[in-house]
Amino acid sequence: MRRKAGLFLAAALIASVMAFAAPSVASAYWVDAAVGGWAYDPSGDMSYKGDSLDLESDLGFEDKSGAMVRAKFDIPTPLPNLYFMATPMSFEGAGLKGFRFGDVIFNPYVPFDSKLDINQYDIALFYAVPLLQTASLNTLNIEYGINVKLLDVEAEIRQDILGLNEKKSLNAPVPMVYLAAQFRPVDALSLEAEVRGISFSGNRFMDYIGRVKLLPMGPVTFSVGYRGENLKIDKDDLDVDVSVQGPFIELGFEF
Repeated sequence: MRRKAGLFLAAALIASVMAFAAPSVASAYWVDAAVGGWAYDPSGDMSYKGDSLDLESDLGFEDKSGAMVRAKFDIPTPLPNLYFMATPMSFEGAGLKGFRFGDVIFNPYVPFDSKLDINQYDIALFYAVPLLQTASLNTLNIEYGINVKLLDVEAEIRQDILGLNEKKSLNAPVPMVYLAAQFRPVDALSLEAEVRGISFSGNRFMDYIGRVKLLPMGPVTFSVGYRGENLKIDKDDLDVDVSVQGPFIELGFEF
């Protein structure tokens, strides 16, 4: 129930932002949207009221791949521009180890299954550095603003043979700083970088993206890049410290 409430809250917040921006988006003079695939390698640990468990050696998490969706709207001044990005991540594994997770002590002689879902919805409101594009003959652009990351996290471990199961979920909005830059030496090529981040009260959220975008014909775009994230979540007795990184590809449009 709590997980569903968090998803509804995330959807409501996203809908509210989009509804607020809708009149301006209709008159936007630039849109950049893409769908992509990301191959990432997880590392780190997690705990819930008990032992710290290594994501790879204890829980058996392995390399994964998942989808990325983003849409960016350049809105006429004075309203801020809008950037939306969705990144679902899911890890599954199995192991043989005795430990405490939540209120359950798992038997060291019986195999267990584990799962960690981290779904993220990023909404950034940003401005471009005034007159920089004009001064650089439309080759350089730098953006700055705020990003709200809507987190939906669920961790679960179970030993089906013994009927043991423990699950913990949480939902939280996280305000972050957003910085980005684009360098376009020619019309058909763009080199791009994005950083989102904040650290407070034992929590840390860092997200960085490097992208090479090609515009081969018309509004169609094709991108290759590298993305990394470090999420340190310490809330409601759930402590998750996970780093993921790896290459991605995107297919989209820009006009």
